[in-house]
Amino acid sequence: MQKESEGIRLNKYLSEIGHCSRRAADRLIDEGRIQVNGAPVVMGQKVTPQDRIEVDGIVVEDLQERHVYLAFNKPVGIVCTTDTRVEKDNIIDYINYPSRIFPVGRLDKPSEGLILLTNDGDIVNKILRARNNHEKEYIVTVNKPVTQEFVDRMANGIPILDTVTRKCVVEQIHKNQFRIILTQGLNRQIRRMCEYLDYRVVKLKRIRIMNIELNVGVGKYRDLTKKEFVELQNLIADSDKHIS
Repeated sequence: MQKESEGIRLNKYLSEIGHCSRRAADRLIDEGRIQVNGAPVVMGQKVTPQDRIEVDGIVVEDLQERHVYLAFNKPVGIVCTTDTRVEKDNIIDYINYPSRIFPVGRLDKPSEGLILLTNDGDIVNKILRARNNHEKEYIVTVNKPVTQEFVDRMANGIPILDTVTRKCVVEQIHKNQFRIILTQGLNRQIRRMCEYLDYRVVKLKRIRIMNIELNVGVGKYRDLTKKEFVELQNLIADSDKHIS
């Protein structure tokens, strides 16, 4: 029999591994829906990581020990940083995920839309290597009508940041709005490109990263599907894990 001094209370353990809150755990215990090592539990029971914990017959998984891959629809005003001491409106505190995750790349504070978050460092390095030509798609609203000249110049390269942007796909979709697909990630690239042509970005929304599309509400996140993750792995299969 387990000594009283061993382990931690079940409700605290379930909270720490990211399964549910302590209050929700207490309800599960009270409803008789949890078993530890095949036996019913009682309120206040202590457990260790070695115990087999089941909720409704399904073994509880420690979220801290598995890889997490999330698609998040970042609202305007949220900063893509893991430094929760510096930025009040940082992405980590906003999502409040039960295990440590970090954003893959950045999306400017005034911008919104899709950003990936994970705890898998290898996949981050692969995705971030610009030479791998990974596509990112945006819908951009500007302050005046989009012209054919604007579309052509944006698509064929703009001199910013001591370089010329790569050729890219640009398509007008409304009077003051266009779609753009980039394969590089220069600092504030789209905004700088527009500014060079005397346009100002009013709204910038990322709707796709490679095969991952934005299909969740603003401020919400979801796990990547198995199909999405397999295809993502195929797309980055030739990427070097290490940034030189």
